[in-house]
Amino acid sequence: MTDVAVAVIRSAAIRHNLKRLRSAAPGCRFMAVVKANAYGHGVEAIAELLDDVDALGIARVAEGVRLRNAGNKQRIVVLEGCGTNEELEVAIAHQLDIVVHDPVHFELLARVKSSELIKVWLKLDTGMGRLGFCADQFATCMNFLNSNDAIKKPIQVMTHLACADDVDNPMTAEQVRSFGAALNALNDGNGIFDGDISIANSAALLSWPQSLEPSVELNYRGDNWVRLGAAIFGVSPLLGKSSRDLNLRPAMQFESQLIAVKTIAKGDSVGYGSIWRAPRDTAVGVVAVGYGDGYPRQLPEGTPVLINDRRAALIGRVSMDMISVDLTDIPVAGVGDRAILWGDQLPIEEIASRAGTISYELICGITDRVVKRYVD
Repeated sequence: MTDVAVAVIRSAAIRHNLKRLRSAAPGCRFMAVVKANAYGHGVEAIAELLDDVDALGIARVAEGVRLRNAGNKQRIVVLEGCGTNEELEVAIAHQLDIVVHDPVHFELLARVKSSELIKVWLKLDTGMGRLGFCADQFATCMNFLNSNDAIKKPIQVMTHLACADDVDNPMTAEQVRSFGAALNALNDGNGIFDGDISIANSAALLSWPQSLEPSVELNYRGDNWVRLGAAIFGVSPLLGKSSRDLNLRPAMQFESQLIAVKTIAKGDSVGYGSIWRAPRDTAVGVVAVGYGDGYPRQLPEGTPVLINDRRAALIGRVSMDMISVDLTDIPVAGVGDRAILWGDQLPIEEIASRAGTISYELICGITDRVVKRYVD
């Protein structure tokens, strides 16, 4: 049986991207963020491909368990932490690093009994306003963690940047300064922070070098961990920049095929609601893909689809299983021909913009019925 909607995942592109990103942050350690099924690329296969990174980052304990069950031996960091005793016990049993970002975590850690030291990351909120402790709570949090014999020392500290994708927004520089000030406030401002830190995401790696190395404002002697997500998969993390602009290669090509070709007369309609009517006699191609596969329903008419490497315009509404395209200017197209929804020749950033969303949502939205085919 022939696969119809397919996400072709190119491992060569991922290797290229990782090499490109490493060259921008020499001396840093790398945490590859593979949450949400590796941004839709298939977490088990991607984790195997990224076996030489220093750690994997996931959002939830269950994702870490899934990786361990697949045989993964790497260091794994649970970025959302653990909310219950049961979750914490599972995380410890599977040797997962735990992010501490809420007072409830101290209560859980105080009750834990573990034969092995637990690796934790203390999260500071320097402006994201989401997870983490404020700077005036930092010393108290560090004291608690340092007094717990079950926790590995020194404590590692992280924060999350809110606006790193916008190179003109001063918020990122302010967050780096705030993070450095919190570190400096320990030991009455007279000591250098001993533990590892993590500030930069993909966007910061490519545009905010002050987050990557020690400075007067950021004084530490441990390792600096960069948390890489979308950029590994060739998705631009910067506003107004495509992957090509950043020398990143898209790892995913989302494609399907034509399953019907017909001609309709001028004035005839196509699709649900009959919202599109042919301005001329029109050759219509039907592609086997829809919102049931993760192709956004909100995409407007005119959105490009590549048919035989030529752009055809989307016409009518996106339905669950099919879309229609105007093939009038591509007369050689026929049933079985490949249709590319996004990939190397059709930037995902362009499709996301037309859908009124971001590229991250598109790659994470690929559904289970889309076959993943790994090449290279």
